[in-house]
Amino acid sequence: SDVCSSDLVQLAPERLENGCRTYTLHANNITSTTASYDLVRKMRASVLVLGPLLARFGQAKVSLPGGCAIGTRPVNLHLAGLRDLGAEIEIEDGYILAKAPNGGLKGGTVRFPSISVGATEDLMMAAALTEAETVLENAACEPEIVDLAKLLNTMGASIEGAGSSRMVIRGRNQLMGANHSVVPDRIEAGTYAMAAAITGGAVELPGVGAELLGATIEALVHTGVEVSLSRDGIKVKADGRLRAVDVNTAPFPGFPTDMQAQMMALMTTADGTSIITETIFENRFMHVPELARMGADIAVKGNMAVVRGVKTLKGAPVMATDLRASVSLVLAGLQAQGETIVNRVYHLDRGYQALDEKLAACGADIERIAG
Repeated sequence: SDVCSSDLVQLAPERLENGCRTYTLHANNITSTTASYDLVRKMRASVLVLGPLLARFGQAKVSLPGGCAIGTRPVNLHLAGLRDLGAEIEIEDGYILAKAPNGGLKGGTVRFPSISVGATEDLMMAAALTEAETVLENAACEPEIVDLAKLLNTMGASIEGAGSSRMVIRGRNQLMGANHSVVPDRIEAGTYAMAAAITGGAVELPGVGAELLGATIEALVHTGVEVSLSRDGIKVKADGRLRAVDVNTAPFPGFPTDMQAQMMALMTTADGTSIITETIFENRFMHVPELARMGADIAVKGNMAVVRGVKTLKGAPVMATDLRASVSLVLAGLQAQGETIVNRVYHLDRGYQALDEKLAACGADIERIAG
């Protein structure tokens, strides 16, 4: 909807089909190739309009992104990749000014020096609108990459190798419309699995395949949580105090950095000591002081957090600092004795639709209050 407000696309009203929210987007008459600071500062992913706009119109002006303050996340991989395809790019007054001279972007080989989901997605979309062959090496392998490739192929592109580190993309000068069911959000699903685990409860996640949650499920099973297949998804059940386990974040198929804060909340009341190592972002332990306010015993040493489990947490006023930190505090509040008030929950709404309503439907005593 943010993009819609800048006239980049037209978004038809939401409707429900078979219990699922369905949107219809029309991008026939785009009136602007500028994504303003006011839009991009609110959600970092908005920078992903850069590649498609540049490939389609030969130019784009996109603000440098904002988002959660979890560490340095430059867009240099996006820019270097687009330059490899022939783009001319400058940074001016906080904006990326990109042009594709001499007839538009060209094909080529892009080798990412480090794995980046966003850069992989941006280059995929740009290459899909480029009438040449593009090879992406050291590409991200996340399920969301596979899902995007599936959509682009349905729209007329030819993408091979999605889900591996090497993709070959043969684009077209114009893509056609398509119908697509978006892959379930594995981080949202994993968060609800953690909610069941931290409360000693149970939850069923219909429509979520176990392959999406591989490393998260593995970590939960090691703590003593029971995970089983249901008719069309998975069931998660916890009974009794859990065991402490160590986790290292890593690109897919490793343990997701976006599940690290939730896992830390879970480990605050586990039996024993766990070591959580963050290898993706250098500033993603900002939830630690807030968990400590609730009685957690956590010591941070560089990129490692040593968590010594306590019997129970105690409710307290806490402050959310970013999206996943926010939900880790909600999980901690579900387990804690007494009342927990989580402030600055606007972070939550970017990644969790109606979180309070869904948790309440599962038996949680939770409400959103005006602030």
